[in-house]
Amino acid sequence: MGSNVSVGLLGLGVVGSGVIKLIENHQEELAHQLGCGVNVKSVLVRDTEKTRDVQIDRTFLTTNPEDILNDPEIDIIVEVMGGIEESYHHILKAFSSKKHVVTANKDLVALHGPELQEAATKNQCDFYYEASVAGGIPILRGIAEGLSSDRIQQVMGIVNGTTNYILTKMNNEGMPYEDALKQAQDLGFAEADPTADVEGLDSARKMAILGRLAFSTDIALEEVEVTGIKDLDLEDLKYGDKLGYTMKLIGFANCKDKKVEVNVQPTFLAKSHPLADVKNEYNAVYVYGEAVGETMFYGPGAGSLPTATAVVSDIVAVIKNIRLGVNGRQSVAPRFKKQLKAPDQRFGQYYLRLQVKDEVGTFSKISSLFNELNISFKRILQTPVQKHQQAEIILVTHQTSLSNFTTALERLKRLDAVIKVKSYYKVEGDAKNEMARSDQSL
Repeated sequence: MGSNVSVGLLGLGVVGSGVIKLIENHQEELAHQLGCGVNVKSVLVRDTEKTRDVQIDRTFLTTNPEDILNDPEIDIIVEVMGGIEESYHHILKAFSSKKHVVTANKDLVALHGPELQEAATKNQCDFYYEASVAGGIPILRGIAEGLSSDRIQQVMGIVNGTTNYILTKMNNEGMPYEDALKQAQDLGFAEADPTADVEGLDSARKMAILGRLAFSTDIALEEVEVTGIKDLDLEDLKYGDKLGYTMKLIGFANCKDKKVEVNVQPTFLAKSHPLADVKNEYNAVYVYGEAVGETMFYGPGAGSLPTATAVVSDIVAVIKNIRLGVNGRQSVAPRFKKQLKAPDQRFGQYYLRLQVKDEVGTFSKISSLFNELNISFKRILQTPVQKHQQAEIILVTHQTSLSNFTTALERLKRLDAVIKVKSYYKVEGDAKNEMARSDQSL
């Protein structure tokens, strides 16, 4: 058996504690897989005296990052401290010191992933970040290795447990948004400041990372269009349920003819869709490949031990590369120059709720407007409103381009018969059928 490989840990919060527990408890399994042991030699913390939920000798703790980054005996740096600027500089320093890096930092990878990868490759170092996207779900490895022989056409994900918990309560129990958020906070599924989650920013970071890997092109975080869940109306969720849909915050990445689109938005999913049944704090990523068809990766998207599982799996991958002498060779530069889809190249179905005048000819005017734009309806609901001779019309369109749908919205707002465009959302039907229709549309 070879000598132990030493790890330096930057951060000892929820994930860092889980990493130490796993490495300590899985020594036999690690030695069996690797032919050597793994030990955490030093840990960077802000306060060495703080009481922690993991047993660790205080002599292993340091408040000085240089103690770890300059230690010649440490082979692998594990960054689980969070934040961006400080972590970024520590990781660059690690690469220049020829140390391999594993991180769980989605914010950092979304913003600086390509340049960090370049620095890693230049120094013949490994850079792994499985834990940055979906906690314990091995989605990055699944795409990079398990589906490496296929052409991935679409990646859709529920990649934020906080919003999925809130939407589960709103969908299933009719719970108002504020109450569902409070419950998520009380149970520890939501932060005291939930902004990054509920506004979709957390999901956007993860989708930028997934899109880059799935389509081998460099997607910048600012190119991910984002809409959160704060303004959802329970009335829409009730109408959606009548129509056979459930509401989810979906991260969506699609590639056709080397042109990509990546966005995050509240989406009505047909109840037959594989993602529709993913409830509470769980995450899932649905991947559609040209050859394999539908696959789905499901599991806990956060938490100490699930996320630590992904981190330690990355450590195992690095050590295997060390023993084979192939570090720094696993990364593949983007193959394709980035081309984003224009609105007339982006196709989908849409749910639309209109407040209209309840008088003869109203629907005829709306229908002719859509006909002019070659948009047909899949479903129609109409309900009278008990005041002022008003009604609500709920429409679900067939596949149409985003540009056509946007034009329809603008014209509806100017139509005398329409009092207000109340809401609109993208709709995803049965996954296999929608992919087939989408291909025909394009």
